[in-house]
Amino acid sequence: MNTFKRYCLTAAIAAATVVNTHAADIVDTAVGAGSFQTLVAAAKAAGLVDTLKGDGPLTVFAPTDDAFAKLPEGTVETLLKPENKAKLAGILAYHVVPGKVMAADVVSVTGAETVQGQQVDVKVDGSTVMIDGATVVKTDIDCDNGVIHVIDSVILPADKNIVETAVGAGSFKTLVAAVKAAGLVETLSGDGPFTVFAPTDEAFAKLPEGTVESLLKPENKQKLIDILTYHVVSGRVYSSDAVAAKTAKTLQGSSLTVNVGDSGATINNAGLVSTDIDSSNGVIHVIDSVLMPPAKGANAQGIIHGAIAQGSQLFNAGHHEACADLYTQTMHTLMDADLEPTLQHHLTSVMENARTQHCPTTRAWTLRRGMDQMYAQLASK
Repeated sequence: MNTFKRYCLTAAIAAATVVNTHAADIVDTAVGAGSFQTLVAAAKAAGLVDTLKGDGPLTVFAPTDDAFAKLPEGTVETLLKPENKAKLAGILAYHVVPGKVMAADVVSVTGAETVQGQQVDVKVDGSTVMIDGATVVKTDIDCDNGVIHVIDSVILPADKNIVETAVGAGSFKTLVAAVKAAGLVETLSGDGPFTVFAPTDEAFAKLPEGTVESLLKPENKQKLIDILTYHVVSGRVYSSDAVAAKTAKTLQGSSLTVNVGDSGATINNAGLVSTDIDSSNGVIHVIDSVLMPPAKGANAQGIIHGAIAQGSQLFNAGHHEACADLYTQTMHTLMDADLEPTLQHHLTSVMENARTQHCPTTRAWTLRRGMDQMYAQLASK
């Protein structure tokens, strides 16, 4: 997996490593171990045996029989019923990660995306490795189509959708009210998946007095829809992927800019408070400000003039990286303005050139020159 990096296991975990010198596939290895009878029965009931016996490679975080016994009474029996096959398959797939991920890889990350689609959290505390709330008790059981790590509890994927998750959190009351007023509850409760950059109640409270009340009025429904869909991206985009991509196109149609600076990560000008909150149909990232979409056909000259005025102050104060980030965000804003093709091409060329500049000072000047040239072209028309 491309999100995993090599790292050395601690001596204590290495001592717990089990190596099977006569490797079989994952299912046969589990059957032979004798302590995964419930897991094997569940894999059969879920129709996943062929998958787990296939080429892979796969990494399985395997709960023991004792782990399944810790579930509430009757849970296993209910899951094994034919009518619950899809739910059981989802739970088991949540224990499987694509690729052969050895213990040395696991301890170097904070999360891993599963075959089920959601991400498991990985936490290392000394010699203890936790996968969600389960403790890894044995590692690196080698199979010819992957590897098994043994865990002491069954881990469960999120089963509430984005709206239900937001309601349950208790800190998104304004956002939930806005989603209802905009008629987006059904959309955000649907299959998705979606990624939502969710402003807290405190974020909405930072807006000018009366703004929220005005937006909730029926006559402002379309404006509210535009603002809310500007916070939503199609697909399940985890924080590491968002940072790598640097931009994300929203359901509203305009793009968001993702930056990482000395003070942390930002989405446009909003700070990321919490990330990678899974739901059954997507993922939520919490932000501390409400994002406002750029107006189509916005005054490009005014946007450039304002950005240069603010950026010059940052640059002269020695904040070159912040200046470059501001100019980058401005360029993305201009991409959503109604500009003629030659100016759009100019924007694209300048941004591509800036991406190759690793020095913040050089990047800031590259973007500044591009905006100066664009301003001159606009002024001549």
